[in-house]
Amino acid sequence: MQKHTHPYTEAPLDLSQWRKVPNLLIGGGAVLALAGLVINTRQFAFAWLLSFMFFLSLALGGLFLAMAHHLFDAGWSVPIRRVAEHLGGLMKWIWIFFIPIALLAPQLYEWMTPTLLANPPHAVHVKYPLFTKIGFYVASAICFLVWALLASKLRGWSLRQDKEGGSLPTFKMRFHSYWGVFAFAFTLTLGAIMWMKGLSYIWFSTMFGVIYFAGSVWLTLATVYVITVILDRQNLIREILHENQYYYLGTLMFAFTVFYTYVAFSQYFIIWNANMPEETFWYLMREKGTWFAVSMVLIFGHFFLPFLSLLRIDVKSTFRVMAALAAWAWVMHYTDLSFNIKPVVSPEGFPWQWVWLDLGCMAFMGGILARIWMANFNAHAPYPIKDPRLIEAMGHRHPVGTAISGGEMDESDTSFHAPAEGHGGAR
Repeated sequence: MQKHTHPYTEAPLDLSQWRKVPNLLIGGGAVLALAGLVINTRQFAFAWLLSFMFFLSLALGGLFLAMAHHLFDAGWSVPIRRVAEHLGGLMKWIWIFFIPIALLAPQLYEWMTPTLLANPPHAVHVKYPLFTKIGFYVASAICFLVWALLASKLRGWSLRQDKEGGSLPTFKMRFHSYWGVFAFAFTLTLGAIMWMKGLSYIWFSTMFGVIYFAGSVWLTLATVYVITVILDRQNLIREILHENQYYYLGTLMFAFTVFYTYVAFSQYFIIWNANMPEETFWYLMREKGTWFAVSMVLIFGHFFLPFLSLLRIDVKSTFRVMAALAAWAWVMHYTDLSFNIKPVVSPEGFPWQWVWLDLGCMAFMGGILARIWMANFNAHAPYPIKDPRLIEAMGHRHPVGTAISGGEMDESDTSFHAPAEGHGGAR
């Protein structure tokens, strides 16, 4: 048989010096976040909302990639499936970060002020019962319950597949992906409308949820690419990787670069041509001060730079370029969320003086979620060891029953049985 190849054959990485980074992020971020809360509660509320929506993007993106794997019965995505499942599994905890938003909602959403609640204007009244206090909290609870249930089912059956094998876990994960993709689309749109679009209660946009979805998956693909390379360099998933995985991840990132730009431009084009004041004001706000410069950064940084960079085929398998693009994706997604959220509280321009507060909130959330992700990853096999398409992902074709690299094909479920399920944790 021909040995599979992949582009990263360097010596294993030693990440021991990075183990303390999450703790440092948590400690430093907590100090900055608390300082912001004391200095200016309203600015803290917006910074916290931005950070929450940022990391919610990663969890939602991971959930979507896991569902896409089962819906398309893909083979190439087997090695990254466990990474995506653990990202989606953060839904079990990420709702905790919503608590400050729920408590500070009256400082975030103008329609929640006592005056407007007592005498709601037409723009709020027509969105009844969503734009009420009860509607806000009920809608939020529905979103988190659906996401947590879906993530729990997909991850639970995946881990059960590692132990039992057979076809039942595969069919169960496909079933939950089937109903889940519809519930996912509805709840993601609902959450984006309630938590971000609701900041400007007069505004209407049918594309807003799709834009947030496209940006979320784009960010997650970049993140999963880097995580996959790190795990590869640590020899945790190298035996099952083929060079196609990197190419396909890069291609998907290219596709979502175009998709995000398409839906974002469509929203602008339709609203601007309709020329309705209750819609165009949203963009007029973002032409004031330095917000116009931010919009230019998004046009050239969120589209042209990654689009032109990813046009070449070889770039998709070049880690230095892809790592730089992944870091750039984090910066652009932060900029995009700032463009959507911050003009409400800083209409004069991008609030550079409060960037430290944004970074503090992001460091605090990111540090905690990183620790949770690593704990989940280290507690289980680094990849689905009994996935029926594991051999295909490795780039091999073998007759049933032949021995492969210390494992064997099971004639009953055609899955690859690795010598050991545990991996001893990341170095």
